[in-house]
Amino acid sequence: MKALAIDLGAGSGRAVVGSIEEGRISVREAHRFPNEPVAVGNRLYWDILRLYHEVKQGIRLAVRQENGCIGSIGIDSWAVDFGLISGSGELLGNPYHYRDAHTADAIAEVLALPGLSEAEVFNRTGIQFLNFNTIYQLHALVRDGNPALAKAERLLMIPDLLRYFLTGEMHSEFTNTTTTQLFNPIRGDWDDRLIGAIGIDRKLFLPPVQPGTRVGRLRPEVTAELGVPAIPLIAVGEHDTASAVAAVPALDEHFAYLSCGTWSLMGTEVRAPVITDEARAMNFTNEGGVCGTYRLLKNIMGLWILEECKRRWEKERGSRLDYAEMLAAAEAAPAFRSFIDPDDGRFLHPPDMPEAIRSYCRERRQPVPESIGETVRCILESLALKYRYVLECTERLTGKTYKGLHMVGGGLRNELLCRYTAAALGRPVWAGPTEGSALGNLAVQWIATGAIKDIAEARAMIRASFPVRTYEPADREAWTEAYRKFAALLALA
Repeated sequence: MKALAIDLGAGSGRAVVGSIEEGRISVREAHRFPNEPVAVGNRLYWDILRLYHEVKQGIRLAVRQENGCIGSIGIDSWAVDFGLISGSGELLGNPYHYRDAHTADAIAEVLALPGLSEAEVFNRTGIQFLNFNTIYQLHALVRDGNPALAKAERLLMIPDLLRYFLTGEMHSEFTNTTTTQLFNPIRGDWDDRLIGAIGIDRKLFLPPVQPGTRVGRLRPEVTAELGVPAIPLIAVGEHDTASAVAAVPALDEHFAYLSCGTWSLMGTEVRAPVITDEARAMNFTNEGGVCGTYRLLKNIMGLWILEECKRRWEKERGSRLDYAEMLAAAEAAPAFRSFIDPDDGRFLHPPDMPEAIRSYCRERRQPVPESIGETVRCILESLALKYRYVLECTERLTGKTYKGLHMVGGGLRNELLCRYTAAALGRPVWAGPTEGSALGNLAVQWIATGAIKDIAEARAMIRASFPVRTYEPADREAWTEAYRKFAALLALA
């Protein structure tokens, strides 16, 4: 059985064909394409129609390369962003990018609305407070009098929107629905109280469907354009982290994971959301997972910081900068010289990321990283130390102890970060697979079609099919002392 995963990240997308033969999974990339935001004036948008074009090319190429033998398609992407659809079925403008500045003050503005408070919003949703969550984006549209709201009949998250373009059917998938901070996991539905409080019409929100639900076929116009059959689409874990966690090749029922890429998503899988005062104080989140689970986790800024530094340095040099060169310079730089909090707001979308790092260190009277090596080492050490903090918080919230950490995603190609993470945790790191979100996407399709029995069998097949590299901790005393300084700097202790 061959299936096609459309796996969309904040910087690129790809179409990945998955096959099962003799109990093993293989994957092949049929198409890869950039996914770059578009700045217009002081606004930042997704180029959704270009993205849709590339998705169609991925389908066309995959079907041609596999001689028509694609049994199903699933789409996963980043969370929180959405498109608005009119009563006549048309998209009302390009979706805003979650890094757009219109939500900068939105959390405080929403919590100042009558009857709302931090505790009230968290107790109703269990979701981490991030200023780009869908609730704050919608509030900003209401506040600014955006005319699209008056014409809107439906709200569709990014994978929902692309599926609608492909099939003509509108559905709201569960894992992405939960990230909006407008879904009530206790009731299992959208939260009318919060939707009303921000002044949004309840009609915009469709009942969520679970991962594994069949959600239409390619519409005739698409099949004719691409020369492909009317392939069925399946709602997968359409938040890419939900798909990545589905692909974690864990041996134990209880495990800790880190989905590592532009963002770092770190936590564990639970059967019911953990909605407590302690979870709220730690700003943890409870996002929907596949097969009746929730993901208790924390968002960490991730390798976005390094990517933005690389982009700035390449602009200044006027030439490409090799990752191997950057990481070699980091290894040669002094250890534990400067730390940042990766989640400081200045790192969300600064015009000059290296300068944002320097300003953070100046303000805290640390040595200021000036060279590429010093800056990269500062970023990677800080990420590894933040991972230790979040892992220990996860253990406090669940009452469980994790033997080590499963890392999945493209960030595993940064071996220096994997080594630093094992050292910072003082526990082994099991790194793999790098194809996490695509594999989880494929796994849910195969469960839905009966090719795989359940998620346990899927994880066992992934474990048997893809290498997992173990990183053992080193230099424990030095990293323990570094963590003490890091925690004091960030007032985490």
